[in-house]
Amino acid sequence: MIKSNNYVTLIMVTCLICLILKWMSICFELWPNFGIPLIAVLLLER
Repeated sequence: MIKSNNYVTLIMVTCLICLILKWMSICFELWPNFGIPLIAVLLLER
């Protein structure tokens, strides 16, 4: 029982890390397109 639970936990953690890395890579790809113009607009409005 303990071994199977450890395997399930390991798989879940691995999947979670993969998802986080995927989202981070997506955010870094989108940042130049959306983040920089957004900051420029906010700065110009002031």
